[in-house]
Amino acid sequence: MFALGTEPRDEYYEIELAQAAHVLVTQVRPVSAGQQVLITADTASDSRTVRATAGAVQAAGGIPTVAWYTTLPEPMQEPPVPVAKAALGADVWIDFSVSYQLYSPAYEAAIDNGCVYVCLTGMDVDMMVRTIGRVRHGPMQEMATLLYQMSQAAETIRVTNPAGTDAVMRVDKAGDRFWEPQPEEGGWPQMLGGQSGYMFHRETFEGVLVFDGTLWPPVDLGLLRSPVRLIVEGGYVKDIQGGVEAAIFGRWLEAFGHPEVYLMDHACYGFNPGVVRPSGRILEDERVFGCMQFGVGASTLGSPAHTDGVTLNTSVWLDDEQIENEGRYVHPELVALCRAMGAKGY
Repeated sequence: MFALGTEPRDEYYEIELAQAAHVLVTQVRPVSAGQQVLITADTASDSRTVRATAGAVQAAGGIPTVAWYTTLPEPMQEPPVPVAKAALGADVWIDFSVSYQLYSPAYEAAIDNGCVYVCLTGMDVDMMVRTIGRVRHGPMQEMATLLYQMSQAAETIRVTNPAGTDAVMRVDKAGDRFWEPQPEEGGWPQMLGGQSGYMFHRETFEGVLVFDGTLWPPVDLGLLRSPVRLIVEGGYVKDIQGGVEAAIFGRWLEAFGHPEVYLMDHACYGFNPGVVRPSGRILEDERVFGCMQFGVGASTLGSPAHTDGVTLNTSVWLDDEQIENEGRYVHPELVALCRAMGAKGY
């Protein structure tokens, strides 16, 4: 299990944290008067972000309820029964648990019941200030929308990076609900800003994928000390190459004894100006500016496990048009939004 690793004093960024929590409940996930807001945290969470968020919800007119429970061995596992039942009564569910609830049975039931689930897994004070309090959310959301639209308009996407990634996939025009406009009614998941993506036909994913940033879960990994190289054929991971960390990853997948844990699941762009290098915490590392993140393990097709890996300094082509070169966006419209976000180097 990764450690938070930041300054533990209560007064650390205390004022800035209050401002970031206010931005969270007024801009990122606006809370309306009278809304029931469940805030979950496990024993590996940073209680300061939880308390600040509860206070901000109260100030916005919402009704906060905090549920704190033991850290589960892996993400996506069913939480204690009282937590699952509380989620069914929530209008908004803000999840700070390190062993996050995304894709768990409790999550699916809450979404079906109309809840908005906000995944802020493992977010500590430093991360909240950098990725929420100090970023320009308007242009960052415009960037997410434009990247999704451009990607979905393409037929094929190619991704490379200096560590050896060279993969091609065909775009699935059905799209991905994570990046579609939020529905007026019903539940949906909401991720931390600074990320977008596209949907590909899983069976068309071919090539080499090298994780050289972060890979988590399993809980024994996190910030990678050596690259983990995946050989993907027909959408499935056929071989895992590298050192000790690659061996740990391979054994973890094998232990589930299920073919769909090897199936490529999703692809995402990272571009939060508050994240310039990986830390080992998957929530922010998926948003390292100029990275891409890939999910392995198709939960919607029955996989009992799901993991996310980060590929740094990526180059991306939408059909024949290059939009990113080794971690730097080069398409004119994307460059303009990078400047509007205040991203360094633009």
